[in-house]
Amino acid sequence: MNVTLEELSAFIAVVDTGSITAAAEQLGQTTSGVSRALHRLEQKLGTTLLRRTTRRHELSDEGRTFLRHARAILAAVDEAEETMALSRQRPAGRLRINAAPSFMRHVITPLIGEFRQRYPAITLELDTNDRIIDLLEQRTDLAIRIGTLRDSSLHARPLGVSRLRLVASPDYLARHGAPASVGDLSRHTLMGFSQLPQLNRWPLHDAHGEELEITPVLAASSGDTLRTLALDGQGIVCLADFITRRDLEAGRLAEVLPNQRLERQQSIQAVYYRNTQLSLRIRVFLDFLAERLEGRL
Repeated sequence: MNVTLEELSAFIAVVDTGSITAAAEQLGQTTSGVSRALHRLEQKLGTTLLRRTTRRHELSDEGRTFLRHARAILAAVDEAEETMALSRQRPAGRLRINAAPSFMRHVITPLIGEFRQRYPAITLELDTNDRIIDLLEQRTDLAIRIGTLRDSSLHARPLGVSRLRLVASPDYLARHGAPASVGDLSRHTLMGFSQLPQLNRWPLHDAHGEELEITPVLAASSGDTLRTLALDGQGIVCLADFITRRDLEAGRLAEVLPNQRLERQQSIQAVYYRNTQLSLRIRVFLDFLAERLEGRL
């Protein structure tokens, strides 16, 4: 039958991205090349793996069965590459990392150049998503999770904690006045998260001695969007230090109610499946993060 790795990769990429065009972009190939590879694979197998709908490609029953085998084959190839690299003690192969956009931008991305210089044989794929993904389904080796870890099937390595604090731009505070008490916040524009309501509990005590829960006047799904709004003088927001540290140091943002802030931190962990053998490329990336994250969270 002579099914090739190129054909398997094309098939999996179309499934994961939902379209031939997106798969071609992910693989760095032409759409016609991906389409031909998919067509050859279906011809060799003598079955239809994907059915095209008006919006995306969907798996047939045969395609769903074959997908499990295709993923296992590529995983075996990755493992074989890793075994050879281990024999030379030279980390190599593809490392797929997922993190929230704000963490990727402010923490991971600035370190990538140094990591690639140190480990040039590792090919990195950086994926950003605010939602919790299925690592196995998305073929992700390692994910950075912020907050409490609920999935018991995952192994976690703590990377550190990041303090939460209220911030606003000096311009906003000059125009509206800096609040002197928690009660003063009711007269201000409070910004928060639209999809993560637990992050709208701020590290302050309300009038009843409970943790202050705000109803945002201006809400966004991304911490980076809220940071941009704060820099633009749109209101007060509560964000983790890893997002705002440089802005605070440069004076672009100022802390609000620092003397009344409760000590509250977000835990940051690197996670991977418990049944995944810790490959050398994952191990060196985790060690590198542990070494370089001090002062960045």
